[in-house]
This record gives sequence, structure tokens and C-alpha cells, in this order.
Amino acid sequence: MAKATKKQALGRGLSALLKDPTNDIKSVADKNADKVVGSIVELDLGSIEVNPFQPRTSFNEESLRELASSIKELGVIQPITVRKLDFNKYQLVSGERRFRASKLVGLETIPAYIRIANDQESLEMALVENIQRQDLDPIEIALSYQRLIEEISVTQEELSDRVGKNRSTIANYLRLLKLDPIIQTGMRDGFISMGHGRALINVEDLSDQLDIYEKILSQNLSVRDTEALVRGYKNPKENSKPQKASAPPFAKKAKRELTDLFETSVAIKVSKSGKGQLVVPFKSQEDFERILKLIKSEK
Repeated sequence: MAKATKKQALGRGLSALLKDPTNDIKSVADKNADKVVGSIVELDLGSIEVNPFQPRTSFNEESLRELASSIKELGVIQPITVRKLDFNKYQLVSGERRFRASKLVGLETIPAYIRIANDQESLEMALVENIQRQDLDPIEIALSYQRLIEEISVTQEELSDRVGKNRSTIANYLRLLKLDPIIQTGMRDGFISMGHGRALINVEDLSDQLDIYEKILSQNLSVRDTEALVRGYKNPKENSKPQKASAPPFAKKAKRELTDLFETSVAIKVSKSGKGQLVVPFKSQEDFERILKLIKSEK
């Protein structure tokens, strides 16, 4: 408890330092910057603005209330990260859920790490940290990867090194952005999984995608069912192949009995008219004579 009190007191001391206009810290080269950058500082919630680069665009209200209840009971355990914009003005890099939940509880200050960075560095920090730590939905992750590639100008291979993910994993997420926007929304809202989305990507026509999407919802299709349905859309001839007729009950029963009797796999084929064939395979002349003897003994 003493350590926590000392840390809070230190945070308040650094907070006071940041509120001194005569010694405003604007870069890592300024006096006392080394005391602030990388340290936990208690910042006024009113001095922090939301990061426009934040990939998460929606927050589950119930989970937010649960986090607020935890913060009310235990405080903010993991500090947020901000970057300094101006005198006593900061912008979120990561930790928006903690920031919002703290406001719900009515806190006036929040512990924060301060970083001094330009917009591009801030964007990269926000997106990379959120991809690694936040429970983003697949579309939010895909959008984050896309923004890193476009705005930071990195290749998928370079991005793979930065976020610690396989290039194929990144490519699979980016492909989700080819889905119809309605399907993307359904994935973000949890109506379908990423597995469903990956199956639907293989259907190029967006109207066909939506047809399958509606069937997934109405019939509660699994990912495997969806994959089979997609194959049918891509190869309609496969669905038109005649299905093998199921043998009638009497033939199935006879097949089991004769297989046991002859100790060999008997085949029975029956047409729609009721006509059919009985095939009893044998491995050698000796095996044939054995089967023939069994048939004669059954007379």
C-alpha cells in the first residue's frame, strides 16, 4: 500500500510540473522531459481528447459498465497512453475503454504514460498496440492493418515484423474488406464469425454473397455448412450430379447378414424398379469354394 501511495504522490508531482507554463515540455530535448516521458503521471481527464486514429469505433455498453465498476472498486490498474499536443493538452494513443469508464465513474484524473510523438508515430503506436492488446473484431483489425499499410507506407511483410503476425494472417484479415458492407457489419456485430467471412470471400458476386449470408442467418449454418454452400455456388454442376439411390431396408439387412455369413464384404445394388444384383467377392479358388460350400449348406 505504501508503494502505491508513493507512486500516486509522484504522479501528482509530475502533474504539477506539467502544469507549469514557464517550463512547458514540448520535446524530449526540453528540461525535465526525461522525468515525464515514460513515467506514470496523473492527468486531468478534461485535458485529454480522444484519438482520431483509434481503430475501435464501437464500445459494448455492458462491458464498459463492468469496467467502470472495477475501476470504482480498484482504480485504474493499467495506465492509459497519451501524447502531448500542447500545454496541458493531450491525446489518447491507447486505453480509450479505461478513459471512458473512468469518466462514467466520475474520476477527475487518470494515470497515464506520456509520449512525445508526431502524428504518424502516434498512429502507428495506436494501431499496433490495439491490434496486439485489444479485443477488436475481425473487421476492425483488418481496417487497422489497411491503415498501417496505406498511411505508414509499409508492405505486408514489414507489417508482419512490426505486429508479430504471419503475413498470411494479415492477408486473410485484409481479404475480409472485400466482403459486401452488410456482411462486414454482420461480422462486427457478431452475427457471423471470421470463418464464415473467409468462406464468403470466395464468392466474387456481392449479390451471391448476400444470398448466402441470409441463409447463414436464417438456417444457423456452421462454417463447414457455409463452405459447402459456397462450393455449390462456385460449381453448380456439382449439385446437379445424380445422387446414388439409397438401398431399401430389406437389401441393407441382407447385406449385413450375408457379409457376416460369408466373412467377406457383400455388395447389393437395387434399382428403382426393384431389380438388383448381389455381388459376393472372393480372393482365390479356395475362398470361392469355401463360399460355395456355405451357400449349399444353407439350402
